[in-house]
Amino acid sequence: MNSEIPEDFQRRVLREHLETIQAHTEKASSWRASAEPLRGLLNREGYVRVSARLVGEDLDFLAEAREELLCFSELGIRLLDLHQPRDAGGISSDPANPILRCRSCMWRWPCPTFRAMAEAFTPRRREAAPGLPSWRGQLEPQRAPELG
Repeated sequence: MNSEIPEDFQRRVLREHLETIQAHTEKASSWRASAEPLRGLLNREGYVRVSARLVGEDLDFLAEAREELLCFSELGIRLLDLHQPRDAGGISSDPANPILRCRSCMWRWPCPTFRAMAEAFTPRRREAAPGLPSWRGQLEPQRAPELG
């Protein structure tokens, strides 16, 4: 993560991203009931003849994806709530920028858990699904518009 970006901003962006995943997942229909009849369409090669080739593992994934993604996003939000900065106390040579520690694990902020989450949720070179808001670039420093 870019050290020039305030950690509270990074936390907010990560939280918003996880809450967006959670909201979209809750709105999505479960594929559990829809996936079961498709199993009867599996041919000898193990594919369902539709415009996309689906194998048994694809159907297993689709059947469970919604519930698993809900659990995953809830875990991410709970971890983010646990791992947040707090003033470490003590005397600092720079009172304007006190030393921060994670309130849960007490590592220096940003803690390894927060860094791992930030790296995992940083968008890679892939396009967002149509209809999903892109959060790409939100962790990049924003430039103030120049006046004049």
